[in-house]
Amino acid sequence: MFTTPEQFSAAAKTNFEAQIAALTALTTNAFESVTKIVDLNLNAVKASFEESSANAKKLLAAKDPQEFFSLTTAQAQPSAEKAIAYGRTLAGIASSTQAEFTKAAEAHIAEHSRKAIELVDTVSKNAPAGSEHAIALVKSAIGNATAGYEQLSKTAKQATETLQANVSNTVEQFSQNAAKATSRAKK
Repeated sequence: MFTTPEQFSAAAKTNFEAQIAALTALTTNAFESVTKIVDLNLNAVKASFEESSANAKKLLAAKDPQEFFSLTTAQAQPSAEKAIAYGRTLAGIASSTQAEFTKAAEAHIAEHSRKAIELVDTVSKNAPAGSEHAIALVKSAIGNATAGYEQLSKTAKQATETLQANVSNTVEQFSQNAAKATSRAKK
């Protein structure tokens, strides 16, 4: 038969180990995301530098103002498209990271709630008579905390989906405006 201090000690140890595992998983995910963003930025800077150098050479070689403006206009559309692609890639990385964080947090909360209820059930077997009401309150509090987290998680997911929709809409509008500006400048 387990005594209450031993049960709490085992539960605390298990909880600590679960917290360390969750923190390690989140840290790994964050590090991978930062690595992807750094790689994206390095590639963007490298490509931008190479293009800027090549474009500057073309502009300096222009024979007259009309050719100069023609070259400038021709460079606007690819630059806008690359900025849009960069934004989409960055948004994809952020979205993926957020999804992984949410998934890990949901799993951690579900496991933590399950173990807390198990502990309360185990402790309640050894609890003195008349403590049923207190045990029911603890179980209710755990259930309410879990429900509150689930609602917060749903709200965060909705906010993320709205943000992604707004970013997609903005990128689409920017792309259309850039295409219109480029076509007007070519005329």
